[in-house]
Amino acid sequence: MTTLTFDFQAGDAAERRSIAIGDLVIAGWTGRDPYKVQEHVEELRLLGVAPPASTPCFYRAGASLLTTATAIDCLGGESSGEAEFVILVAEDSGWWVGAGSDHTDRKVESYSIPVSKQLCPKPVAPTLWRFEDVADHWDRLELHAWVDEDGKRVPYQAGSVAAMRDPRDIAAAYRALGHELAPGTIMFGGTLPVIGGIRPCRDFSFELRDPIRGRTITHGYAARWLAD
Repeated sequence: MTTLTFDFQAGDAAERRSIAIGDLVIAGWTGRDPYKVQEHVEELRLLGVAPPASTPCFYRAGASLLTTATAIDCLGGESSGEAEFVILVAEDSGWWVGAGSDHTDRKVESYSIPVSKQLCPKPVAPTLWRFEDVADHWDRLELHAWVDEDGKRVPYQAGSVAAMRDPRDIAAAYRALGHELAPGTIMFGGTLPVIGGIRPCRDFSFELRDPIRGRTITHGYAARWLAD
């Protein structure tokens, strides 16, 4: 169990409050387009990562990995971020939408995805939107990410969340496996292909944009690579 503080934005109102998170679920291979899923398969295969037997798949990780901090510590120098939409389930107010980074140790991922998911902190932006406020134009939302390389901010990911399954479909797939997104759960919803290939990066920033309402959730962090 961990406690995080968010700005909960519903309509034009916002309330800053803390919420206890008991479960972290990371959905993987959630692409709608089978060709794009295969592109991600090949992207990870280059790193030695074997694809799952079926898709989508789900990885459980400790809720204590979640953080809204702008600095994280990781063992070794082989980790990098992945921009994703996230869904938080609140007991009193249903689903909320945010943005996060599934920061992952790429070296460990090559031999065990579940272990790699448990090794690194999972940064999330400290702002959430009420799901009902974006549900009717969900596919218009956009994810963007950048890394710092040689002192320059370089685009790392860019595209529509429509590249991934709708979160309601992902939740249904999770339910079909005998699980529920219970209150106090945060689910990461999948990621986009990387521009220039997956590679280690210390400094990562990301955004979830809503062009219909003209608003953006932004966050960034720096990873301190500890000696292994």
